[in-house]
Amino acid sequence: MPQVRVRPQYPGLPADGKIDRNIVSGQDGIGCSKYFAEYGKDGYTGGIMGFWCTHGICYGFHCIPEGEGRNDAFSGLYTRWRTAPKVVIYDFACALGPYCMLREAEFFKDTVFIIDKFHASGHKACSPACFASNYAYDPDIRGINTSAAEFGNSGLKRIRLPVRYMTQRHAVVYIHRYLSLWNRVRRNKLAKKHRS
Repeated sequence: MPQVRVRPQYPGLPADGKIDRNIVSGQDGIGCSKYFAEYGKDGYTGGIMGFWCTHGICYGFHCIPEGEGRNDAFSGLYTRWRTAPKVVIYDFACALGPYCMLREAEFFKDTVFIIDKFHASGHKACSPACFASNYAYDPDIRGINTSAAEFGNSGLKRIRLPVRYMTQRHAVVYIHRYLSLWNRVRRNKLAKKHRS
């Protein structure tokens, strides 16, 4: 997706834009008990963040320089979407929602941030409003495949090893080609399914 706006700087927020995945109970008072210590091990980069629709189509990806944080998801959503998605499903949505609302409340005013069913069990202290299972009666959310990103990310794991040995420039091209083929296969499968 092409860039539609630039991510602003927020001078009133001293930690803005810094890696913050492990800092969840600090000044923003989220209090999430989920801990993400496995990111950034072994000296590798932070990896790749894919933005997936609920059908398993990748809208785009972001190369994470160090550890994945809320800023990676926020920046991708804010700079690439003309209007905010109605639903954002993310394994750390309990913290992403407040992060986005603090920075761009008008843009995200109609967005619901929910934790996918796969990751919900690790979020013991989070608000029930963050869990996909609590939207069983919402017609816009109840039928959503909350595991679509996990399915897509498992596809990205197939290329993890060769990408580790590439320069960033080559890795970006390789990932782009891989995801283009992935999307084409997914679209063909979906088209066949709808014809049946």
